[in-house]
Amino acid sequence: MATIKEVAKKANVSVSVVSKAFNNYKDVKEETRQRIFAVAQELNYTPNINAKNLSSKKQMTIGLISSGVLNDNEKDNNAFDIFKGVYQAISESRFDLSIYLIDSKKQKQQSYVQYCRERNIGGAILQGIRTDDQYYKELIDTSLPCVVLDIMSTAENGLIGTVSIDNAQAGKEIADYLLERNHREIVVIAGTEETYVNKERMKGVERALACRGLDLGAVTVLNADFSEEKAYVLAKNELEHNEPTAFLCFSDLMAIGVMKAVNEKGLRIPDDISITGFDDLIFSRYTYPALTTIHQDFVEIGRSAAQLLQDIKDGKKKQQHVWIEHRLIERESVKNLVGLIAETERT
Repeated sequence: MATIKEVAKKANVSVSVVSKAFNNYKDVKEETRQRIFAVAQELNYTPNINAKNLSSKKQMTIGLISSGVLNDNEKDNNAFDIFKGVYQAISESRFDLSIYLIDSKKQKQQSYVQYCRERNIGGAILQGIRTDDQYYKELIDTSLPCVVLDIMSTAENGLIGTVSIDNAQAGKEIADYLLERNHREIVVIAGTEETYVNKERMKGVERALACRGLDLGAVTVLNADFSEEKAYVLAKNELEHNEPTAFLCFSDLMAIGVMKAVNEKGLRIPDDISITGFDDLIFSRYTYPALTTIHQDFVEIGRSAAQLLQDIKDGKKKQQHVWIEHRLIERESVKNLVGLIAETERT
């Protein structure tokens, strides 16, 4: 990698001007700034933003790397609540916070390790990162302490912590809720098949069915990639061919898409079809009818992630995984089909 002196020489400016250009000083002409940037890119030069701190052995910055903030759905406030929790914990500590927001569709743009090293980051919190992301694998294989949200890491270096709710148990509870109310013609609107949370929630559904002598084949499973629009399309198509009594959705956003499809079909919720969600986003209490769902405390998830990372850095590794409590929120979107199962069994 080139040095700042080499950039200055090729751009025909002083080292101080290069430094000012990268730090957005107003006394550097825009033409000069752009020439410096072009030379830096040509020479593969990257400034160390925290170079003044590198003489210290202590790394006092924690990085939050998140792909959730830049998504396209304005209804999804999960990532912002996680950010609040992280910020609250860090603001009460001796650490500083550096935030790297990425688009989940463009995760191959920059190495997370490079990002952390350039900023002298001493630990990272990863939110919304896919396990098949090459830069995720690179980061957890380093000696940098990390805390990952909603993924159970298999790393064995002792520097990786995880924070999540018990998604399998939550999936079982929401499935039990429908089954206890005599629903059997259930359509599961699942998320992205390969993700950890989706697999865990599906395990929970299977356990709930197994408790009643049923297997996963007893329900219809449609993968909607946690997308409101895709859930709408899949539900609309399902209703053209079948008459389920309930949709069990692995996110509130997908539940909104299903609600739209049900309403367009001229059916009533919950009189004709029941719907459940997952997450308890702010809008779920204002839908009509209000949505029965699983509540996740995303602020607490963020706060606990920041605290766990500090504990790992300080050698206080009491536990490598922190479970955050969830709860089922009962509202008005599910009907109790009283006596339906008994009547079916008699016939």
